[in-house]
Amino acid sequence: MAELLPLSPVPLYTQLKELLRERILDGTYPSHSRMPSESELGKAFDVSRITVRQALGDLQKEGLIFKIHGKGTFVAKPKAFQNVSTLQGLGESMTQMGYEVINRLRSFRHVPANALVAARLQVEEGSLVTEIRRVRLINREPVSLELTWLPKAVGEKLEKADLVTRDIFLLLENDCGIALGHADLAIDAVLADSDLTQALDVEEGSPIMRIERLTHAADGTPLDFEHLYYRGDAFQYRLRIDRQKGGKA
Repeated sequence: MAELLPLSPVPLYTQLKELLRERILDGTYPSHSRMPSESELGKAFDVSRITVRQALGDLQKEGLIFKIHGKGTFVAKPKAFQNVSTLQGLGESMTQMGYEVINRLRSFRHVPANALVAARLQVEEGSLVTEIRRVRLINREPVSLELTWLPKAVGEKLEKADLVTRDIFLLLENDCGIALGHADLAIDAVLADSDLTQALDVEEGSPIMRIERLTHAADGTPLDFEHLYYRGDAFQYRLRIDRQKGGKA
């Protein structure tokens, strides 16, 4: 077993963090395996529980481990990603890959549509639309803030829906009987403001990936307009792009 160097100018918790990081990355501690407890690590490396706690805290900030209350500390999977070549909700996509996805509902209300929302949903500016704000958590860690606007007639059908464990796409399809068609996406980057800082547990000014998504019903009617804010250190969007056939130089 590798040993820590008490006389080194590098703090013990930093040495321990680097050693544990190596073991996570080389597979000694496999993804989703339970890490040794704080007391077990303290005995194994002859350091205090405070030192262990500092090392684990840094690893958690880096997204390499996550904690489940009452169960312990576990090795995280590599940065979560969603393939956007098909139209899926976050929970639908992540659950298929073995991640736990739950939602923290921040608000559900009917509000006057501002100019942007009205234009996207093709309703009158100032008319009432349904606004849903949720924080999406993957393996108990906040990953995205989701702002959703729906026509009020559609949103009213979701007032008693399970917005904590289910994707809105699945609710629209299965509970409301609305067939989904396609979505238009725009992707850019912003810096975390105070609202994003609080919702996603990041420092103010942290890089945030923003997705603007307008989903249409199968008949082409605008149905679901969203601003999705993802932590840049915790999530990726991936897509495949094919070369158009018959292109000329």
